Amino acid sequence: MRIVMLGPPGAGKGTYASRLTEILGIPHISTGDMVREEIKKQTPLGKRIKEYSDRGILVPDEIIIKLLAERLKKQDCKDGFILDGFPRTINQAEALEKIAKIDLVINLEVPDEIIITRLSNRLICGKCGAIYNLLTLKPKKEGICDKCGGKLYQRKDDRPEVIRERLKVYRKQTEPLIEYYTKRGLLRNVRCDDLMIPPEVMVKKIVEIIKQQKEIKSS
Repeated sequence: MRIVMLGPPGAGKGTYASRLTEILGIPHISTGDMVREEIKKQTPLGKRIKEYSDRGILVPDEIIIKLLAERLKKQDCKDGFILDGFPRTINQAEALEKIAKIDLVINLEVPDEIIITRLSNRLICGKCGAIYNLLTLKPKKEGICDKCGGKLYQRKDDRPEVIRERLKVYRKQTEPLIEYYTKRGLLRNVRCDDLMIPPEVMVKKIVEIIKQQKEIKSS
């Protein structure tokens, strides 16, 4: 299954995708992680990306598409993948269609106030990228990642005033994708109205939708 995870910042895309990858046996691909990795490796492409980043300019679509196209050619993607953070615009969705046929789009619906509370309490491992939450998914040891022992930190853009601005940008830029994928019969909504609902409950809902979509495809 080739799956796209849609939803505003803090909806749980990364958290759910990291669990789904273990259940489904297909890779979780985050374009944000890919970009950061290129910068970290200081590849020629990474240096170009860093120039855009340092100037506060969005990385051009053609660079992201090039990175993604190369990633999707790898052997671990032969049975599918879970795409997180891409596409964000109609142009990106159209470019994606040229390199991969998407089977299902999961659209996470979460009220703004839940997102703001959730992100304000989010912690990320600086070493492996694992995501924690001080309300719903605490690390066993304060400030330390359960998986790799790395230090946890809070992103600068996870402050309430910044989150509200990010949500505005999301609605303007990304919500047209909901209509785009609905018209193609690929979109399934998954709603979360409870801040304290465990990730496992939401993942179970998503797995059921994936099973239904597989049955539709095979019938």
